[in-house]
Amino acid sequence: MGRRKLEIKRIEDKSARQVTFTKRRNGLLKKAKELSVLCDVDVGVIIFSSRGKLYHYCSTNRTLTSLYAHVSHH
Repeated sequence: MGRRKLEIKRIEDKSARQVTFTKRRNGLLKKAKELSVLCDVDVGVIIFSSRGKLYHYCSTNRTLTSLYAHVSHH
């Protein structure tokens, strides 16, 4: 018995949407850190909120430099 497929749709309530964004952002950044440690890899994550605020995680300074180079190149 598998799980039922959840329908993904926009959260209409603004405050509920912000709470969900904050929780999921924190979860994603935590998973990026875990992936970096467990697999000994460079990880970089860039997140922009709906208001344009930047959140990021880079496992090393080299990753940060690579991210900036990639973003500015594209």
